[in-house]
Amino acid sequence: MARLDGKVAIVSGGSRGIGECTARLFAAEGASVLIGDVLDALGDAVAASIVAGGGRCIYQHLDVTSEADWSAGVARALAQFGGLNILVNNAGIGSSPHGIADEPAESWDRTMDVNAKGVFLGTRAAIPAMLDAGGGSIVNISSQLGIVAVPYSGSAYQSSKGAVRLFTKSAAIQYAADGIRVNSVHPGPIVTEMTRAVREDTDRYQMTLTLVPMGRYGEPAEVAYAILYLASDESSFVTGSEVVVDGGWTAQ
Repeated sequence: MARLDGKVAIVSGGSRGIGECTARLFAAEGASVLIGDVLDALGDAVAASIVAGGGRCIYQHLDVTSEADWSAGVARALAQFGGLNILVNNAGIGSSPHGIADEPAESWDRTMDVNAKGVFLGTRAAIPAMLDAGGGSIVNISSQLGIVAVPYSGSAYQSSKGAVRLFTKSAAIQYAADGIRVNSVHPGPIVTEMTRAVREDTDRYQMTLTLVPMGRYGEPAEVAYAILYLASDESSFVTGSEVVVDGGWTAQ
């Protein structure tokens, strides 16, 4: 039996990177998946590829800062697949490495809107459907930089990911009695489009590797399997927790 048989999942930011890998893994494990993203051409292609491989998947345009988009995404999952059991709040953006004194308010607001408010809006939109289903699992993607700070990453990004970590715990204790589990995943440096600029800059890349005891960047699948565990019934006694997938970064 596949690990997510009969489950319905929404994966935000599912058009590429960790989100795409998660959507593909979920479908392979039996879930019906709605991919939500603003990268429409990529999202359509991923959904079509999953369907061509025998999975169940649809794409929905989803700006995670939009309440209307979240309502539409949840409504489509319910109409298409008959319920909602899993939400992966994966969509996020990086921020420029401004010092706090130089951080434009607009940059701060945009980062917090996508990375923190987007998680709140997605969670809020999913809860009624999960209550109707008798429970569910919400997995919020934070970062190792939501646990520890570094001086050369933007304060807005680190603050937004820290907000995701604490929001996850707040939601977990509010809805534990309703059977809705809420956990966070904290990836370290992963080979995705978001890290491309750093990986192509030899000095920055080597500096990053010095902070990872395993001496390499992680792969999206290494994060996706952690998400799969939290989404599945295998983690039925796990809520309010944080799973760190960072090659040892935060262990130092």
